[in-house]
Amino acid sequence: MLNTKIEHFRNLVSLAAADGKIAEVEMVALSKIAYENGIPLDRLNVMIERANEYVFLIPQNQEDKDKQMSDMIKLAMLDGEFANAERELINLVGSRLGFSPKEIRDKIDSLAKKV
Repeated sequence: MLNTKIEHFRNLVSLAAADGKIAEVEMVALSKIAYENGIPLDRLNVMIERANEYVFLIPQNQEDKDKQMSDMIKLAMLDGEFANAERELINLVGSRLGFSPKEIRDKIDSLAKKV
């Protein structure tokens, strides 16, 4: 189970770095998510240092896929900008997770209303 959490978290780190920088608000969110998932601070720091090296890992069940998409969209919206690189990564990841372009747009729109 921890491996799934690590993979999921690594994907979030990859998304946070997709626009070329990890904003302070994204860093705070990543730190909070890491803490909530029992990921040690030193491991978080290593992941952030290597964010641009990660290969995206696909969750194996629909519940994990839904959570992955929601968490990625929320993280992308955190810094107040929804950068093109972030949107492209979400679209790419969403299609790899088996979501249609319409499902991805609907998820983004749904979560944007809550922010």
